[in-house]
Amino acid sequence: MIKILSTIKLVAPWFILWGAISLLIGYLWRKYIAERTIKIAEKRAKEIIQQAENMALNRKKELDLQAKEMIYRLRNEFEKETRNKRRELQFQEKRLQQRELNLERKIEVLEKKEAELSGREKALREKEIKLRELENNYLQLIEEEKKRLEKISGITREMAKKELLHLMEEEARKEGMRIQRKIEEEARENGERRAREILLTVMQRIAPEQATESAVSVVTLPNDEIKGRIIGREGRNIRTFEMLTGVDLIVDDTPEAVTLSSFNIYRREIARIALERLIADGRIHPGRIEEVVEKVKEEMEKHIIEEGKNVIFEVGVENVHPELIKLLGKLKYRTSFGQNVLLHSKEAAFLASMIASEIGYDPSIAKRAALFHDIGKALDQEVEGSHPEVGAQILKKYGEREEVVNAALYHHSDLDISCPYTVITQIADTLSATRPGARRDTLEKYLRRIEELERIASSFRGVDHAYAISAGREVRVIVKPDCVSDEEASYLAREIARKIEENLEYIGQVKVTVIREKREVVYAK
Repeated sequence: MIKILSTIKLVAPWFILWGAISLLIGYLWRKYIAERTIKIAEKRAKEIIQQAENMALNRKKELDLQAKEMIYRLRNEFEKETRNKRRELQFQEKRLQQRELNLERKIEVLEKKEAELSGREKALREKEIKLRELENNYLQLIEEEKKRLEKISGITREMAKKELLHLMEEEARKEGMRIQRKIEEEARENGERRAREILLTVMQRIAPEQATESAVSVVTLPNDEIKGRIIGREGRNIRTFEMLTGVDLIVDDTPEAVTLSSFNIYRREIARIALERLIADGRIHPGRIEEVVEKVKEEMEKHIIEEGKNVIFEVGVENVHPELIKLLGKLKYRTSFGQNVLLHSKEAAFLASMIASEIGYDPSIAKRAALFHDIGKALDQEVEGSHPEVGAQILKKYGEREEVVNAALYHHSDLDISCPYTVITQIADTLSATRPGARRDTLEKYLRRIEELERIASSFRGVDHAYAISAGREVRVIVKPDCVSDEEASYLAREIARKIEENLEYIGQVKVTVIREKREVVYAK
């Protein structure tokens, strides 16, 4: 027992030491584990922070892109609204000019009528004086005849009365024949005047609209960099676009704009809408071009049908074949000598209806004949034959009555008075086409105006070159920097604008841009 106790005493310190060492090792191990866990947690926290920063950066980029897209869309909407406002102002200006012209015409007609009434009043007074003189002469003649007959012997009072009555009868017959000829002449004159009054009344009851379509359409671009995307690699995008639309796409040096050229307004409108959508979308490649063009064509088909229905409703024509409605709507994108054919047909229909009402014919037949007289122009660019022949075939195919078919076929031919509705249609067609302002200026006049713009700008001192762009709506003037300073450039722009206002007639406004650029070129040898 004592031995065991002594052994325990000897071993106890070692156990205590070993326990302390174990505790120390355990503490150090837990501390190591804790520090390692903290480091791992810190590393994970840094990774989470880095991921959050990356996500925030990506979100910021997305928001920036969305903001840019919204700004681009708002700018396009603003520009579109500005163009619409400008068109509306131009339209209102034209309407005011037309109203002023109508008022002037009415004033002229009233002045003519007033002068005519004054002349008639004067003539009536003169006739009244002549009648009084004639009455006095008759009375004197009767008295003289009575005295002469009383002096003649062998003649009774009854015989004298008979002779006197015979003389008076002869005189009255001569006077009656003279009055009859005068009445016939006045009837012919009044008939012509009445016909003119009817035509003037019919024309003044219509408020005509003026078409503004041209042979080209200008599409604005957000920047010049997109021109390369429109052309595409080796020109495949522009070739695909032209092949699908049948329109020439001109990409030139005009800043932030491209030009669509075609005499077919319907195709040009499809091309314009499709190109604007492709630019707004940003994805420009052959597959996308084909998809957008096909979609726009479908929308245009629906649009022309709606246009045709609106015109049918506005004019008041019933029982029209759906194909005729479609062709009628297509006339909105067809012009004749600068006049919109759909507006011309609608205007001619109203004119024909009023003319028929004035002369006692059925206004509904006349209206229908005039409305469809140019229907062949919807297909004359696609089908062989003149538009009267094409139109007559179409109308006959879809069951229109004989008067309407004849009006379409013969409205440009020598007329037979036995076809009154054809005559009325030709008169309405002529009135609508020949009224002032119905048809635009010729191309030669437009080119002369462009040349005149450039000539006016080039006439000032220090001007190196002058170019009229954007269909004459802007003049860019490049000046010599050695001759014109920055202050003089601003004054020069105002002077050019003032001279254009004084010497040219134009619609809207002309932007004058003066460019002064200083370049120094040195060659290293």
